[in-house]
Amino acid sequence: MAPEIEAFIRKATDATEMVVLEEIQSLWSGYGKILRIALKGYEKKTLVLKHVRFPTIESHPRGWNTNISHERKVKSYQIEKYFYENYSDQCHDFVRVPKCIAVGMEGEDSFMLLEDLDDAGYPERRVSATKSDIKACIAWLAHFHVLFLNEEPKGLWKTGTYWHLETRPDELEQLSDQKLKNAAQVIDKTLKESPFQTWVHGDAKIANFCFSDKNKKVAAVDFQYVGGGCGMKDLAYFIGSCLDENECELQEKILLDFYFDQVREASKKLSRKIDVKALEENWRSLYPVAWADFHRFLKGWSPGHWKLNHYSERLSQEVIEALS
Repeated sequence: MAPEIEAFIRKATDATEMVVLEEIQSLWSGYGKILRIALKGYEKKTLVLKHVRFPTIESHPRGWNTNISHERKVKSYQIEKYFYENYSDQCHDFVRVPKCIAVGMEGEDSFMLLEDLDDAGYPERRVSATKSDIKACIAWLAHFHVLFLNEEPKGLWKTGTYWHLETRPDELEQLSDQKLKNAAQVIDKTLKESPFQTWVHGDAKIANFCFSDKNKKVAAVDFQYVGGGCGMKDLAYFIGSCLDENECELQEKILLDFYFDQVREASKKLSRKIDVKALEENWRSLYPVAWADFHRFLKGWSPGHWKLNHYSERLSQEVIEALS
């Protein structure tokens, strides 16, 4: 273990001994790693350390090695650190996130020391999702959106999601679909003008949820792109992360109905006075717009991506026609 890491953990926990148990994963484009640390002399046996170290030479898996890309990633880790430090304790059991133990900086290195969700009862991960998996994640999203409805995203992205138009000029420039390119600003504006603004997770794919043993509860991780926005951006992106185009078509109404049932439940749990009927009417109309927004990014970023399918193409074309 590097001396600076050991010093940071020791200061945060007063642990007498510590050792790296495993590298959980490397961060995107070589920007660091996530480690599981075993400790002695601390109340928890293990913690998770997210260690961000900016590479000297960036190596993007799809070749997007630009100053804009680098600056976006740097800001994303600053925002994630701010979220964990300032907002993780506001998240209830039904909006479960890792508890923040400590955050810190050492030169260019950034550290986030977090609760180990495996040890906290969320040890399972999914590559593919069952119906109950999907519903557990959608319930989490609905409660998260209600929790932060109408809250200013102070210290976070003004507009959340990693595909937000203002942060993706290179991908827009590469977009060959001229109709979608021309509609990009209007799509973005339509989502921003929803009277029901909340915080979005910003990368709510199935891989960023941790499941409990009995599969009834989930916790979410990876808050680099958390910020303001319409909740449909999370929902559309999540559904697209775990269902193929045929299932997206078949399950659309069922999953939207379930999401808004969970919004109603969350508003009661949190004692939030929300006009759920008006919110549902507005957000249902924006669901295809949110699909078109991500479709715009993906078509410019990776034109051959598997998520570019007939379902997302159809929704996007319908949105373009409606908005024009």
